[in-house]
Amino acid sequence: MNAAPADQIRLLDVQDLDTRLTQLAHRRSHLPEHQEVQQLEADLVQLRDLLVAAQTEESDTTREQTKAEQDVDQVRQRAARNQQRLDSGAVTNPKDLENLQSELASLAKRQGDLEDIVLEVMERRESAQERAEELAERAESASNRVAEVTERRDAALAEIDGEISSTRKEREVTAGAVPEDLLKLYDRIREREGGVGAAKLYQRRCEGCRLELNITELNDLRSAAPDTVVRCENCNRILVRTPESGL
Repeated sequence: MNAAPADQIRLLDVQDLDTRLTQLAHRRSHLPEHQEVQQLEADLVQLRDLLVAAQTEESDTTREQTKAEQDVDQVRQRAARNQQRLDSGAVTNPKDLENLQSELASLAKRQGDLEDIVLEVMERRESAQERAEELAERAESASNRVAEVTERRDAALAEIDGEISSTRKEREVTAGAVPEDLLKLYDRIREREGGVGAAKLYQRRCEGCRLELNITELNDLRSAAPDTVVRCENCNRILVRTPESGL
């Protein structure tokens, strides 16, 4: 294939723009904010799960406390009725009096046990409430942090996308000045060779594979016509000759 030396050199400009686009794409996908947002969101999900668990425990212990207080009240009311009967003198049978006094003692013990349960449940409820309040504050803080980092990430993405857009337009204009057959060859090689389809020959070294050409290869290049499109023997990329090639 033949192409004017100026077109071959212009191909290097296309390569520079393609390399820039590759760098921008890598930068876009590897923003530190991506991982930071992901970690913060995972932490936030965990905090919200813990908050739901604490709120559920608070709700459960509230119901448990209500039930325990109702049990205490029932025992207290029954004891009050029995004490009233005892004080009224309505019960005169010794056996009935003994049973009534025994029941009052049993109710007193039952009331004490139930009141201990109420206190224990109250402590658990207060602990769950404090835990829920703490987790709610932490979740709100984490949510604000997610929003902050997301905003910073989106701003960085917008900046990169702007650079990508302008670079693509510049690439389109530059590539439009390269002969179609040369550009097609370049694109095929670039796709096959990891994004680099053309490289400069600089001081007898291919800038694509970074290997210095041997004397036979250099002699072949010296004898090749200026408009001949030559390829690197090592990496197979288009090798562009310039005044700095060292030939």
